[in-house]
Formats: sequence, C-alpha cells, structure tokens
Amino acid sequence: MSSISRKQQTQKRHRRLRRQLTGTSSRPRLAVFRSNNHIYAQVIDDDAQNTICAASTLDKDLRTNLDASSTCDASVAVGELVAKRALAQGIQQVVFDRGGNLYHGRVKALADAAREAGLQF
Repeated sequence: MSSISRKQQTQKRHRRLRRQLTGTSSRPRLAVFRSNNHIYAQVIDDDAQNTICAASTLDKDLRTNLDASSTCDASVAVGELVAKRALAQGIQQVVFDRGGNLYHGRVKALADAAREAGLQF
C-alpha cells in the first residue's frame, strides 16, 4: 500500500503534467481544481503570471441555480461559464490542465462543456 496520501499523489501527477504544459498569452492554460465539494476553473497566462478569468461552483450566478456543487451537472455549468468569460476576453484556444486528476467524471464534464461553449483544446 502506498504511504503517500491521495492528495499528495494528485499533486505529484500535477507537477509531472506542468513540466509539459505552459499557458502563453496566445494560448493560455485552462486549469481545473477539484475538491470534494466544489470545482474551480481558471484561464491562466503563465508568461505574464496572470489569471485572465475564472469560474467555480462558489460563483454567485451559479450557486443559486445549482442543487449540489459536487456533481457533474455543476461541473458542466462551471465549464460553460468559464468558456463564456474566456470568449468575452477574446480567447478561443486554450491548453487544458486537468490538475493531476484523471480525465473522468467531473473534470471530463467541465472540459466537454467548455468545448461545447466554444473553447478549442
């Protein structure tokens, strides 16, 4: 059995991923963080060290419409919102950073919703 915790394993995978992924001003990084209760998404320009836009299940616009914040439906809403905000800033192409999580479930739902809303990755 592994002696490091699940969170530490996720962080280790994320560090390994981040060696390959960087967000530029022309193609920023769509970073996803998933906790037990919420999901967060940010569009980040790593060159300028600047967060361009963000969305999460804690946003006031989403919190009233959602029944639970830890479901795939909530992730779909966050994906659509972050894509809408990115497109409003003039960003169409991003690099997807799954944050060390498996591309499955809530993370996949967020990514698919962002693609449907118009982001390309």
